[in-house]
Amino acid sequence: MVVLLHVIIALSSIALSSYLYFKPIKKVMKASYGLIAGTVLSGSYLIITRPTHMLETCTVGLVYLAIVVAATLATQAKLRHADQL
Repeated sequence: MVVLLHVIIALSSIALSSYLYFKPIKKVMKASYGLIAGTVLSGSYLIITRPTHMLETCTVGLVYLAIVVAATLATQAKLRHADQL
């Protein structure tokens, strides 16, 4: 059950960060942060409770985290730039 929740949160996080990149909304950024935190927390829980395939799991998790954080930082930069105009 936790695995399914983890995958849903991660996919939602990717979808929301992609959407926010193209249409930045300051109020929705908090939801993006929450989804990132939820993915990291549920992934950490899964690694602690089921330490099998640790290398593959961590590699995929770090790639996910890099993509979503990069999109979030790019969105923040867009929002800052829009506020300065």
